[in-house]
Amino acid sequence: QVHLVESGGGLVQAGGSLRLSCATSGPIFRLYAMGWFRQAPGKEREFVAAINWNAVNPYYADSVKGRFTISRDNAKNTVYLDMSSLIPEDTAIYYCAARGMFASNWRADQTDYWGQGTQVTVSS
Repeated sequence: QVHLVESGGGLVQAGGSLRLSCATSGPIFRLYAMGWFRQAPGKEREFVAAINWNAVNPYYADSVKGRFTISRDNAKNTVYLDMSSLIPEDTAIYYCAARGMFASNWRADQTDYWGQGTQVTVSS
């Protein structure tokens, strides 16, 4: 069993920045692709970013390219999401996710493990 715990959410003004962290348990962290999804009220959970175990060629949703950066530290069993130039449309609950496959073409229903989520609110 893999446990994922997010932190770093909060309230920020438009144009600001936040860093989300996701700490994981277990020695097998390095075997999983890690990702971030988000869900706004009344909307489906959507893909944001993902990264393979070797941190090569991360993937991003078009809506966050150039503004968000995903990274991972396998020694610390932690994945990060650095968010900048935030806009109100980024407001959502952000979920950390893990799956035992490659990070590409990752749909929410293909996730093996989820974190509990952390709220990000961007005010205009």
